[in-house]
Amino acid sequence: MWIVGGLAALAAVAERQSVPVTRNTEASVAFLPLVFAAVAFGPFAALVVGALAGLGDLRRPYLRWAVYLPIRSLTAAASGLAAGAVVSPNARTAFAMILLACLSASVAEMAADLVFNLGTQAVRRAGSPWALLRTLGPLIFVYAPLYTPIVALLVYGYQLYSVAIVGAFLVPAIALQRLIHLYQQQRQAVSSLEEANTRLERASLSFATALVATLDARDRYTAGHSAAVAIYSRDIAARMGLSEREQNLVHLCGLVHDIGKVGLPAGLLEKPGALTLEERRQMEEHPSIGERILTNVEDYAEIARIVRHHHERVDGLGYPDSLTDEEIPLLSRIIAVADAYDAMTSDRPYRDAMPSRVARLRLAQAVESQFDTSVVAAFEAILAGSPEEYRTAARSDFSFDVQDEALVPEVRIPAGAVARIASA
Repeated sequence: MWIVGGLAALAAVAERQSVPVTRNTEASVAFLPLVFAAVAFGPFAALVVGALAGLGDLRRPYLRWAVYLPIRSLTAAASGLAAGAVVSPNARTAFAMILLACLSASVAEMAADLVFNLGTQAVRRAGSPWALLRTLGPLIFVYAPLYTPIVALLVYGYQLYSVAIVGAFLVPAIALQRLIHLYQQQRQAVSSLEEANTRLERASLSFATALVATLDARDRYTAGHSAAVAIYSRDIAARMGLSEREQNLVHLCGLVHDIGKVGLPAGLLEKPGALTLEERRQMEEHPSIGERILTNVEDYAEIARIVRHHHERVDGLGYPDSLTDEEIPLLSRIIAVADAYDAMTSDRPYRDAMPSRVARLRLAQAVESQFDTSVVAAFEAILAGSPEEYRTAARSDFSFDVQDEALVPEVRIPAGAVARIASA
């Protein structure tokens, strides 16, 4: 009787390591000790093994367990009856007869399990029976040829030698199933993490879009400008061979690079004439204001730093920190070039847009003083091979519609974040 108890324990362990086949279906190597008990000891022993294995698998949802326990017991008993029709339990028999008994027991166990599952599904109205047949049908044709010879060898070895042969095989088999179970859990965890990262990236883009919408409410020029700077910056980064992460990051920074302008005094952005010295000093505060706004957003620290330095110059005459050359983050240097070019080729309240060729000449004249030479060279290579609609940001993808549901799934700016900074 202790052998039956040991088989039940192995079956219980195997049941708890079941490997998902579909959302509602699992498979395990508990099939092996169950069929072994059916062939070696008869239907009652198989029923006991099935019942005890089910008792060891007590876990939520309990209703599922209460349904599954009698099903597992009855299918095990059915396999024992099928095996008993071929050979007598506990009798020494030729291997061929044992193999036939194992085949009968395997087919009976799988067929009974399939019938019970179809019945349960019909009661629950949980889907099409044909879908279940398509799922479990192939498993029967795989399990029967694969496991039947193994069980037959175990029964034959048990009859000739000892039960130790059974344990020597079943324990590694269950350990292998455990490894498969852990592997599937790891794959699911990785998949969930990838989905979470995708949602975070989508949320970052959506939040940036909402920030641009806030700025657009003050200045109709700025939203189109921000979209153009974002695209130009991303393309420059790609041309320079930066990683995909850096390309996406500079695109995001380009979208929000001017968000600090929401904290500027009313009327300053819309002023048609030249700015006074005091007004220019106020205007030069917008990178610092933008940094403080973005610092309030979780995980935006790197973006805030890049935005703060997008008006620095390589000769140290920029603002707000008068950084030089490599002290300026590379992505800030990229945004500086894209920002200046789009500003020159766009209409402003105090002047008309420059032709692309003039703006490109001015970028070239400002290398090694205002702009990074390698960044300007990369941008010039892009512009030289691009159509006019790209050079003037007139292409359709430069129009950033902040109401596009594909990009803005119910994004809200944190309450008071902009107001607190604007009043600072």
